[in-house]
Amino acid sequence: MNLENDLYEYLPDGISFKSKKATQLKTIYMPLSGPSAQNIKSSITPGLSGDIKIDKSQYLTMPASTQDLRKDLRNFFVHVEGKGVVSIAKETSRDSSTVEIGQLWHKLTRSHKDIGIEIEALNFIPSSGENVELMRVTVKNISKEKVTIVPTASIPLFARSLANKHDHEHVTSLLNRIRQFDQGVVVEPTMMFNEEGHKPCDNVYYVFGETGKSLPAGTFPTIDSFLGDHSTLSDPSAVINNEPPRKLSDEQMHGKEAAGALRFDKVTLAEDESRTYIIVAGIAGSGAQAILDFEKFNTVEKFDAALYECKEFWSQITNSIIFETGAPDFNSWMHWVTIQPVLRRIFGCSFLPDHDYGKGGKGWRDIWQDLLSLILIEPENVRSTLIDNFAGVRIDGSNATIIGARPGEFIADRNAITRVWMDHGVWPFTTILLYINQTGDFDILLEKNAYFKDVQLSRSFNKDHKWATESGNKLRDRKGKIYTGTIIEHILLQNLVQFFNVGEHNISRLESADWNDGLDMAFDKGESVAFMSFYAGNLNDIADMLEELSRVKGIDKLSLASELKILLDSLSKDKRDYGSVHYKKDLLFSKYFKAVEPRVSGKVVEVSIKDIVSDLKKKSKWAFDFIRKNELIKIEHEEKSYSWVNGYYDNAAKRVEGLKDGKVRMTLTGQVFPVMSGLTNEEETLDIIKSVNEFLVDKKLGGVRLNTDFGEKNYLDLGRAFGFAYGTKENGAFFSHMIVMYAYALYKRGFSKEGHQVLRSIFKMSQDTEKSKIYPGICEYFDSEGRGMYHYLTGAASWLVLAHLTQVFGVRGLWGDLALDPKLVSEEFNANGIAQVSCCFAGKRVKVTYINHNKLDHGKYRIAKVTLNGKNVEHRSSGAGLVFVDRELISKEEGEIEVEVVLDK
Repeated sequence: MNLENDLYEYLPDGISFKSKKATQLKTIYMPLSGPSAQNIKSSITPGLSGDIKIDKSQYLTMPASTQDLRKDLRNFFVHVEGKGVVSIAKETSRDSSTVEIGQLWHKLTRSHKDIGIEIEALNFIPSSGENVELMRVTVKNISKEKVTIVPTASIPLFARSLANKHDHEHVTSLLNRIRQFDQGVVVEPTMMFNEEGHKPCDNVYYVFGETGKSLPAGTFPTIDSFLGDHSTLSDPSAVINNEPPRKLSDEQMHGKEAAGALRFDKVTLAEDESRTYIIVAGIAGSGAQAILDFEKFNTVEKFDAALYECKEFWSQITNSIIFETGAPDFNSWMHWVTIQPVLRRIFGCSFLPDHDYGKGGKGWRDIWQDLLSLILIEPENVRSTLIDNFAGVRIDGSNATIIGARPGEFIADRNAITRVWMDHGVWPFTTILLYINQTGDFDILLEKNAYFKDVQLSRSFNKDHKWATESGNKLRDRKGKIYTGTIIEHILLQNLVQFFNVGEHNISRLESADWNDGLDMAFDKGESVAFMSFYAGNLNDIADMLEELSRVKGIDKLSLASELKILLDSLSKDKRDYGSVHYKKDLLFSKYFKAVEPRVSGKVVEVSIKDIVSDLKKKSKWAFDFIRKNELIKIEHEEKSYSWVNGYYDNAAKRVEGLKDGKVRMTLTGQVFPVMSGLTNEEETLDIIKSVNEFLVDKKLGGVRLNTDFGEKNYLDLGRAFGFAYGTKENGAFFSHMIVMYAYALYKRGFSKEGHQVLRSIFKMSQDTEKSKIYPGICEYFDSEGRGMYHYLTGAASWLVLAHLTQVFGVRGLWGDLALDPKLVSEEFNANGIAQVSCCFAGKRVKVTYINHNKLDHGKYRIAKVTLNGKNVEHRSSGAGLVFVDRELISKEEGEIEVEVVLDK
């Protein structure tokens, strides 16, 4: 593996970077964004391709997938008198091009030395909320003589929805009403075309420009007028032939494809003289609003002020957590990882060129896992979002799958798609637990919210045929009143339901898929040992949390829906038999679901916390013991013994992992959650590490694969993943999210050296830019060639920030107090034995400095001394080596808090 990054070089701020090599890569890109999901968002390549949009219904430019990045989008042409035409987007044989990129701005400089012209384009989206992308173009004469130029800006306008890229593309162009303004081109579609119901269009789409001294000389408002019949966007005939712009009639403009092509006045530039042009591309509610937005940015001074504000806005986000280790390139790389969860909150999963399966928006896992890093950054600001999200939980423990744009908005699927992901119930508690640990806010558990209601019943086995959209999407009791339950009630039922929802091997049903969406063809008989482990761990952790809730709040009972006692079956005197699949399914389907569907009784009962804790711990222990007894795989391979945990059963009810026809079948997911949950003991965990290193760690690339090569053309009894080429997506790729969770699990269990190697593998694969071909940050996965895929919008970023802050640096909350538990290895300290992290805790900016002058490795050092703002602090230690600093000590201090921790033998 080449550890040298030869693609980009960091600038002095340690975050921004420059690259010459990137200008030769057609499909590398970065995002540009406004401050929220409701604003303009873009992708941009070194050739200025990409797209600009707000959401799936409002695309300013043609939607771009990865291969579309090879086509031109944004461009600026310069017709040089007597010499020909050059542009910012098109290379010439002897040009010299560089990109500079920061958070979140993009600058391309292209020198056409044979023509004597240099063009620079700087693009960004303002942080002030206007739905515009700004572009400042500077044309400079780098020759020794005067040159006369005629400039033309070009951004073709799509002005409709994503669906119209293929569906009704020509018909929807007929809706366009194109107008030539003094400032540029405006498109006002008459309506939004949708065969399920056409709607009026309330938007205009536009490209405006100005030199700071004057408006454009004219425009070419249509593709026909700009290109004619014989040219392309790379070589438009209006530019090549230096055609003058003219006013077109309505017949020549309306119902046509629009071109935001702006011609500027001819100008003569002396040696080293330059001229600057401001281009604003945007979406507004009217032509008048478009002009108002344009005039906020139409001079160099206004543009520069907005750029400064943009840089400050993103700097505050990326500096919310700062890691300082002995590896400067790693520190810089983490600045880009830290910003990625915010980008995913804005973009969702599908608004960059690698747009995966979706058409925009977020999924259930996304809304919870993206909060993990946000809780670390600003926990006080996510409380209401956490509560709102529980409105998506159904009373059967499943959840809504269509997430609305507004907080807490969940939408019934009118297509009645009945997919149920079996892992969805684990993530809300994972997120809530982190929040409570960071804040000490146990009151959130007693807040109330409704349950989601639609046609689906009994985890998709039944339907409520009396339900209609008009009925609303909130669960009601039998008197017709909307039922609300506490957050802890929502959490309990999500995790308890899955204890009973088992297949024929007494393992949690795989249903439509788990975290691995590619395991989607085993609904009938598939089972997930991996996530049964996670749920069992949750039950134990919920019990611990309830004990702490009781202690902190002085309460000994919870108010719960009376039907929940069915799931708390150890509280009754009836005989229970967890070893019986029939017992579990009967309790869930014939008793619990029958009691709560289609409406709950509305009765609430008081249940002893002590009894609930006892019930949860019994279930957790039973599941752990059952899996350890029945699902540990032991094989002999090349005269060596290996052992790990089987992760799945397929739709033929066959065990997925182990040896089959001489081939080793193993999944990483099947190991992560037994380790993370605490199911495996130390010896079993070491066996898993040995097996992962042998079968899943790629000896050439160094990363950890998601699974071994099963050698099947397809695996229709398990899922679509195995139809993908091996080493791509969910079939054996180096899947960052699961790799990071594996590392997190290892750190959590005390295997810091092994965890460090796993995390380091992702960084190394990213840094091997000759193969990865990505900018800094973590991508969704690397393929078998080491190429980074689906950059930026991955849940791996939240988990990577979480892992480094709370496990590697060991800076985390525990029931609201600050816990210090460093697991840094010796190489992570700088030459002076220092490693630092800055973060937020208890509403304060906290900088934790670990001092390890002897550069001892983890396991060889202990916390010898703790000071807070220079003063020794009394702290509590646990038997596990953790040191606790009372929250009150931090919250009462003024300004930034500096905590110094001396590590010694």
